[in-house]
Amino acid sequence: MTKQESIVDGSARWRALVPGVAVATAGTAVAFGMSLLWPVLSALTVAVVLGVAVGRWIPERAREGLAWATKRFLRVGVVLLGLQLGLGEVLELGPGVVAAVVVTVLVAFFGTLGMGRLIGVSPGLRLLVATGFSICGASAIAAMDSVTDSDKEDVATGVTLVTLYGSGAIAVVPLLGQWLGMVPEQLGAWAGVSIHEVAQVVAAASPAGAAAVAVAVVVKLTRVVLLAPMVAGVSMANRRGNGPAGAATTGKRPPLIPLFVVAFLVMMLVRSTGAVPSVLLSVSDVVGTLLFAAALFGLGTGVNLGSLLRTGRRGLALGALSTLLVAVVGYTALAAAGAV
Repeated sequence: MTKQESIVDGSARWRALVPGVAVATAGTAVAFGMSLLWPVLSALTVAVVLGVAVGRWIPERAREGLAWATKRFLRVGVVLLGLQLGLGEVLELGPGVVAAVVVTVLVAFFGTLGMGRLIGVSPGLRLLVATGFSICGASAIAAMDSVTDSDKEDVATGVTLVTLYGSGAIAVVPLLGQWLGMVPEQLGAWAGVSIHEVAQVVAAASPAGAAAVAVAVVVKLTRVVLLAPMVAGVSMANRRGNGPAGAATTGKRPPLIPLFVVAFLVMMLVRSTGAVPSVLLSVSDVVGTLLFAAALFGLGTGVNLGSLLRTGRRGLALGALSTLLVAVVGYTALAAAGAV
């Protein structure tokens, strides 16, 4: 193939992607607009629900570009997550709290896998619920989906469950914290270690004041850091052929450690240097959320709603059990560390 032919082929390829990228952009804009009108709704949740709602009407010529955008935007979004927390902020929590976070994530992840198996939840869904509920909600579910061969219905169900139970925790955690006599910093630590989404953590800690929110966000983002080794671990297990149930791939061997996971860790180290301007950090946070919204919209368009509804009850049960497990283990681990 000559250089000119290669350029022509590349140009045709990009033209084929444009309709799908445009659809993803439009879906993201609508999701953010609805989230601004009703702040209680996460833009990520709106994006996946919107994708499910309009999926059957997406024109065939947009499918290729939408699939491309879903995969690429998701991975760049995960990379940008690394800029949200530096090593110094993690170390300031103290070894006891960091250990409590690690223990909570591991027990919640493997405990949810085990409970899902016992109650008959599909392998793919229990892996995604375990990831989302133990680490960081919808973004963790989307990141794990990128290294496994999960059904689109499982992704949509996982995001829905994270939203449902995380939203309930916004009201329940402050009430329980008050009943248990927690001071603001203690409530913030418990919210950060036990609630699923970052936005949900902030909402739950806000009634206790700025001190609670500050602790909650750092504890929560410390959980986010564990997304990288968790995704890398599943990818390596898949490579050896003995990954968690539901982590099977389509036949192509996954990389030893996905490049976007390495980039996530590099971004975290860059943030730790203190050289990243605050304006850039704010911009990267917004851009990352936009990319996740576009990716989840794309995932939603591939969902068969009838199949999703038929698998709902067991997923609801697993979400309730996993939420309870994270809350109890998180509180116990923090208590052992002297943080509550």
